[in-house]
Amino acid sequence: MNNEQYFKQELSYINDKEIKSSLETMISHIPEYFFSIPASSTGKYHPLYATGEGGLLRHTKAAVRMAYELFGIYKFPSRTKDLIIMALILHDSVKKGYEKEERYTRFDHPLIAADFIKSHSKELSISSEDIDFVCSCIASHMGRFNTSEYSDIILPLPKTPEEKFVHMCDYLAARKVIDIHFDKNDNIVEE
Repeated sequence: MNNEQYFKQELSYINDKEIKSSLETMISHIPEYFFSIPASSTGKYHPLYATGEGGLLRHTKAAVRMAYELFGIYKFPSRTKDLIIMALILHDSVKKGYEKEERYTRFDHPLIAADFIKSHSKELSISSEDIDFVCSCIASHMGRFNTSEYSDIILPLPKTPEEKFVHMCDYLAARKVIDIHFDKNDNIVEE
């Protein structure tokens, strides 16, 4: 299966052809481990659906679905919505590193993901401003969880409404009190 097939539903939410094409390009570069690892190694910070084989993929799909549902009350322009979906699909794309798979989640994975996108910018059909927008949403997606006792790195805090929205969607997708059901193909089940 090519990587884009994992995100067939989520890609259908995007209206702009250049954004969709750029996202498909980036999805094709996501490391293979992304599609099989859990959202967290301990399960401490994510709900049951995000644990085990494919948990990170399901967490990512849940974050995108949160955005899709919340777009009904958060009135962003269509292009902004598309870029937010792009940011959410890619926010944890290199959670264990890009050059090589690390044993544990990299605390600086938001910055690595932003660099990952920038390193492929020549392949993308969106503007440098769009790339910067997506990267800033990803770099700040951890919100107030921007420091770690295990790292000297301080991640940026979300400042713009769009950055705060991406953080909120990621945060909601990681809440244990929100249960989302998936079918055997890791697609969200409509109930």
